[in-house]
Amino acid sequence: MITHSVFFRLKFPKGSSEEATFLSAAAKLSTLPAVKNFASLKQTSSKNDFDYGLTMEFENQQEYNGYNIHPDHVSFVNTYWEAYVEKFLEIDYEVIG
Repeated sequence: MITHSVFFRLKFPKGSSEEATFLSAAAKLSTLPAVKNFASLKQTSSKNDFDYGLTMEFENQQEYNGYNIHPDHVSFVNTYWEAYVEKFLEIDYEVIG
């Protein structure tokens, strides 16, 4: 199982219409094939510079690769991610053992 996580800060203020638009568009990623256990996250700690996160799981590398090239994911990245996200950290990982 691969967990794909991104943590980010938007270019727009919290509570803005742009924030709502972005988070709504991001939530639609949960409907893509092979996406499991999708969650939108809100930061509660002051220990880093990120405000939000998205996390999801994939059964294997092939399914994760398919997600990355899926037209709806590519469109989300081109339309929303690149225009709305100011800073991010991507972490992809598997459980050891």
